Amino acid sequence: MKQSAGLLLFRLINEQLEFFLVHPGGPFFARKEEGFWTIPKGELDEGENPLHAAIREFEEETGFKPQGQFIELAPITQKGGKKVMCWALQGDANPEHLKSNLFEMEWPPRSGKMKTFPEIDRAAWFSYEEAARYINEKQIPFLLEIMQKTKLKE
Repeated sequence: MKQSAGLLLFRLINEQLEFFLVHPGGPFFARKEEGFWTIPKGELDEGENPLHAAIREFEEETGFKPQGQFIELAPITQKGGKKVMCWALQGDANPEHLKSNLFEMEWPPRSGKMKTFPEIDRAAWFSYEEAARYINEKQIPFLLEIMQKTKLKE
């Protein structure tokens, strides 16, 4: 089974939780919005510590270096069977300063032409209601768990 690890950045603005989500880059996701945003995440390298992978992927996909107290969340399994481990982190990041790594693929298909795309083309802060609408539905438990854990701290 393939495994991914990611980080869910969150912040408290005027006593309302906000979640930092990213939109996948490339031609397949260009016109897809609701249900296609995600936490910054990626596959683990062989033998890699999952938290280290989550930190590495967050930095590669956003350009931001995550620091602070990482809160382990319960893993989920996405529709394709991939297990996703996630850590939450309270912090801030300006979506306008997003700097994603790039990938190359043949585009248009069967054209023989290679084109480069950002792995992540956009990032934004969402309230819970917005995040639940835009995030991959299998990742909603990450949002709910942060809401539960932050209420326990207040």
